[in-house]
Amino acid sequence: MMLYKEPAPIKDRENPFESMMSRFNIAAEILGLDEEVYNVLKTPTRQVIVNVPVTMDDGKVRVFEGYRVIHSTILGPSKGGIRFAPDVFLDEVKALAAWMTWKCAVVDIPYGGAKGGVICDPFSMSAGEMERLTRAYTQALIDTFGPDQDIPAPDMGTGPREMAWLMDEYSRMKGSTIHAVVTGKPLVLGGSLGRVEATGRGVMVSAMAAMEKLGMDPAKSTAVIQGFGNVGAWAAKLMAERGVKILGVSDVSGAYWNDNGIDIEEAIEYKNNNKGRLEGYKNAEKISNDELLVSKVDVLVPAAVEDVITIKNVDQIQARLIVEGANGPTSYKADNIINEKGIMVVPDILANSGGVTVSYFEWVQNRMGFKWTLDRVNERAERIMNESFERVYAASQKYNVPMRIAAYIVAIDKVAMTYKYRGGF
Repeated sequence: MMLYKEPAPIKDRENPFESMMSRFNIAAEILGLDEEVYNVLKTPTRQVIVNVPVTMDDGKVRVFEGYRVIHSTILGPSKGGIRFAPDVFLDEVKALAAWMTWKCAVVDIPYGGAKGGVICDPFSMSAGEMERLTRAYTQALIDTFGPDQDIPAPDMGTGPREMAWLMDEYSRMKGSTIHAVVTGKPLVLGGSLGRVEATGRGVMVSAMAAMEKLGMDPAKSTAVIQGFGNVGAWAAKLMAERGVKILGVSDVSGAYWNDNGIDIEEAIEYKNNNKGRLEGYKNAEKISNDELLVSKVDVLVPAAVEDVITIKNVDQIQARLIVEGANGPTSYKADNIINEKGIMVVPDILANSGGVTVSYFEWVQNRMGFKWTLDRVNERAERIMNESFERVYAASQKYNVPMRIAAYIVAIDKVAMTYKYRGGF
């Protein structure tokens, strides 16, 4: 009998948790963090591994391995997405949970960090199988989730549909409707206006703020967007609206380049009508993702997965500015070379924190039982993103460090001070 075997984790990339800890260590040393606080902040508070049996459409039962890592609850309830992907592994989830802690601290919202994941291939599963998996995962973590404990959200392989199932399953098990247990829900179930585009909008705001510091005129600047999912597509659209010429975009099918600029609205419409993929897009020349990353442009936005800028390609990067839409797209070993080349990087924990900011707004609205207008959501999110950028930029000037280390300094300092005010252990 042939047993189903899950794909092995990707081996030929740097461990994301080690990458996160390398930057954490540099910032901790600059801050002079004492040993107690250092040990508390480097270690996840809780790691949960669950095995989730699900009846598949063919009647067979498959057992999926799932994770939920709570990195910190010092600032408040933990917050973080749930990733459904074949190559999810525990160290990745630990790194993503820690990044969420720093992300929430950088934008000054009262959450700690968490992340969840299930080893599965959502693209090969039916809607029924996805629903049964999401509900079973929720049941397995019923004592972990909660609007005052741990608040999940969508991530790779999940979206508003899965969050609706999670909210419903949690509410059924608790005996009342609890909207605030999860964010990223459909609007009719207590989702927030502006949430879908929030991460991409934060990337755009970060890019505009950085371009201003570098004296770059958006109307005379070019960019490429690596990754054309929700984050990349919205970042491209909003940057194009502000005059930036988007020369290239990419997804898993490859990269697409046009010297005259990609028509982003058209590319998004094509993708939406083509099962969410750019495969076959005709109004651009097809190139490889590797070529896109090292193309001659002013701004590079990596908005897909971890470790796409590595020691292997960093020497060839030609952009003046990198704005990280994805979590951990630059490996630790590539950082020094980027800094030597004089490239400004707006790091992930700052650039893509627009998503968690509007998730916080959704949770606040759920707790109030009152909806905000789109203008209010966008205005408040942009103000928070700009204020956060200025805080990180000021720290980079004060300590004479790159923006990435400055962002860690701002975040770790806030969490460490809160820990001490709360009395530590």
